[in-house]
Amino acid sequence: MRYFVVFLFALLSLNSFAQGTNTNPEKVSGIILNEATLQPVAGVSIININRVKGTVTDSRGNFTIEAVANDTLHVSLVGYQPIKVRVSSDWIKFKNVTKINLTEKAYTLEEVIISKYNLTGYLQIDSKLAPVRENYRYSISGLPQGYESGENSPNAFKKIISSMFNPADLLHNIFGKKPAEMRRLKEMKKDDSVRNALAEKYDRETLAALLGVSKDDIADILERCNYSEDFIKNSNDLQIMDAISGCYEEYKALNRK
Repeated sequence: MRYFVVFLFALLSLNSFAQGTNTNPEKVSGIILNEATLQPVAGVSIININRVKGTVTDSRGNFTIEAVANDTLHVSLVGYQPIKVRVSSDWIKFKNVTKINLTEKAYTLEEVIISKYNLTGYLQIDSKLAPVRENYRYSISGLPQGYESGENSPNAFKKIISSMFNPADLLHNIFGKKPAEMRRLKEMKKDDSVRNALAEKYDRETLAALLGVSKDDIADILERCNYSEDFIKNSNDLQIMDAISGCYEEYKALNRK
């Protein structure tokens, strides 16, 4: 009898532990509101950083996304301060429609200086007068990496030479310390909601949150992967993600050799 009681107690404890550690995602719902007006906000991107899954709010500010307890949702929209929201166990258990407030950003317009060009009105002549920046990527036979040339990439030659001598070490310094974060790149490329959200952004906020790195880290990664300053500053977050992904694949290929 004593052994039966011990067995029963162990079985109940195991069952309780299994329930407490359930990692099967469930759907949670919420509504995004403008903090000042309390009106619903449409088109807000909600991305589960842990699951690398995304969605957007409808015309009434409503959204539904899969998550488990302690997952982090990254909530963002152009013109608003991005925020992170932790999914609580109560949110999942009671199926509450949680209200989340977004704060509009305050912008200060800087002085704009318009340069004067003495254009003639003739296309053939004016095309030679207007400044043109030519940045392009090229490859070198025998090297797996691409390189960007142009006036905005003055250090490209130095980077190429260093990569030729030891490309594996160069990329290992970038990706070797963050393997788990970089493995998310594959998942990010699979979800259309995540890709669409990144295509509309230029602030690196969402991308940094997904990769678990800082904005400065992103710029450093691209610089070391021989992307120009012009590309780093002017590309949208989706283009930046694809560039990092391509560089990471090169690192893995070199690391296997």
